[in-house]
Amino acid sequence: MAGDGGERVAIIGAGLAGCLLAVLLGRRGVPVTVYERRPDPRVSGAERGRSINLAISARGLAALQEVGLRDRCLKLALPMHGRMVHPPDGATNFQPYSADGERAINSVGRADLNRSLLDTADATPGVTLRFSSRVTGVDIDAGTVLFQDAPAEPADVILAGDGAYSAVRGSLCLDVDTDFLEHGYKELTIPPKGGEFALDPDALHIWPRGTAMMIALPNLDRSFTCTLFWPKDDFAALDTPEKVTAYFERHYPDAAGLMPGLADDYAHNPVGSLVTVRSWPWTRRGRGAVVALLGDAAHAIVPFYGQGANCAFEDCIEIDRCLAETGGDWARALARYQERRKANTDAIAEMALDNFVEMRDRVASPVYRAKQAATHALERRLAGRYVSRYELVSFSTIPYARIPARLRRQNLVLAGAAAVAAAVLALAARLFRRRR
Repeated sequence: MAGDGGERVAIIGAGLAGCLLAVLLGRRGVPVTVYERRPDPRVSGAERGRSINLAISARGLAALQEVGLRDRCLKLALPMHGRMVHPPDGATNFQPYSADGERAINSVGRADLNRSLLDTADATPGVTLRFSSRVTGVDIDAGTVLFQDAPAEPADVILAGDGAYSAVRGSLCLDVDTDFLEHGYKELTIPPKGGEFALDPDALHIWPRGTAMMIALPNLDRSFTCTLFWPKDDFAALDTPEKVTAYFERHYPDAAGLMPGLADDYAHNPVGSLVTVRSWPWTRRGRGAVVALLGDAAHAIVPFYGQGANCAFEDCIEIDRCLAETGGDWARALARYQERRKANTDAIAEMALDNFVEMRDRVASPVYRAKQAATHALERRLAGRYVSRYELVSFSTIPYARIPARLRRQNLVLAGAAAVAAAVLALAARLFRRRR
């Protein structure tokens, strides 16, 4: 299916990835129609309690740079240079993300960034946005997109960015492994206090509580979006405003007094699920159309490394790159895209799950803090030769799949250096004893 400019290209989902891909294709001269089940969020507003603020870092910024949106994104963002840990008792402690304390991840409201991407897609020649169009599946032999309460529409290329519960994926009979955490999430708000931030806005705040945690990310309006990550049964146990207030005063005492709308938010904001999706293949070719999955539809991950949007943006860049490499041959380009991306998305899925344990439990430990300080000291002393996992994930564009091997090599070199140093010290001690 070579690109001759005549293919009818459909993108399913006008979320972050769908919009970015539409802009990339439109700038390539490929006409594209984007179908979105929701009304236009720029008119109707965002869904309540469904944001989970984004932490846009190097990978996402590099992708946005490709379409000239990096600076606009940063204007919507607040930099967070580290974690502020709120232990159950004792003083808070700040843990910088980078060894030099200079690098930051960026807190961005999902709705704000989505609106910016929608505006850019709307203004891109060749891109058509269709809202309130609920896609129920595809027919790849007929070459059609199927809708709820509307006739099917033709498409030669279908790019599905319709989320972790993708209707397109469900209609393709692909192999899918869907793992739900026993934890869910619920959003709360800390409003401004006296017109200013109630907490330090230069940090991602974490209240680690062993099997559960709360986090808070700053917003431009000087509020914080808080997210509870609790075992799902724990949410149901707090079934009255009095129980909610008492629980927070006991377990999150320094935050409870900053949440005047706590009981209302808790009662009315939904509990969301945390899911990891591993599917394969991501592409399927029929007699009438070729289909590919991207973003959460292909590889949803839990949000504990802040890499969901960053990773999905990398998918878009890879599709665009493969299309250029294959001269616009969609079937070849999409096959190449999935082969290049699969190992990377599997790698970040595992790292995100591991980081949940780190955030909810380890960060409060003095041992963890000592280990982190030692890691940063090594990074400063061995600049470029020793780099932490967090640095590689958040502040580089090294493919995710290469990170574990890079860390193993670093550790082997350190172990060898430590062994040599120990041998030298032992030899020096023997020589000293002989001279005495």
